[in-house]
Amino acid sequence: MALKRIVRFVAMIAVFPGALLAGFGRFEGPFELFAHMVAFAPGLPGSYLRVAYYAMTLRSCSLECHIGLGSFFAHSQASVGHRVYIGPLCVLGKTDIGDRTHIASGVQLLSGSRQHARTKDGRIEEAESVLELIPIGADCWIGAGAIVMAEIGEGTTIGAGSVVTRPIPPRSVAVGSPAKVIKSATEG
Repeated sequence: MALKRIVRFVAMIAVFPGALLAGFGRFEGPFELFAHMVAFAPGLPGSYLRVAYYAMTLRSCSLECHIGLGSFFAHSQASVGHRVYIGPLCVLGKTDIGDRTHIASGVQLLSGSRQHARTKDGRIEEAESVLELIPIGADCWIGAGAIVMAEIGEGTTIGAGSVVTRPIPPRSVAVGSPAKVIKSATEG
């Protein structure tokens, strides 16, 4: 435990300049720059650097989590609970991830399904785009390559490669594209 505390402290010192330049998450451009830089720090030291950076720049991020190689948060309006595992190569938008949730490799947690709005004549219009905060409950498992655009209730499993377009109730298993509940707590 003492060694972990020392390594976390060293990681906090190492990423402090980047967090400071990012205004501790308030300045979007520098936030993204340093998020991408720490995303590709290799091995276990890289995870400590990513966690330390996000502990200083996200709304909240527990120091007791793991963030895999190549994974990054696109927005600082996110939070990560205690003992969360985020696998490699994940892209995470505006989300609140509950305690003990595990996210496999290549998962995308988008900021809702209306990030890119179009005008009546078909042009993409950023002013019409809506970024939503997507909550992921505690004790969830999100399988590899899943794409999540809606809330996931606590204790839920999302199958690998699934696309979540609508809220999934707590203690369910959902699979497919679009994801459909195949088992829920109400069914026993």
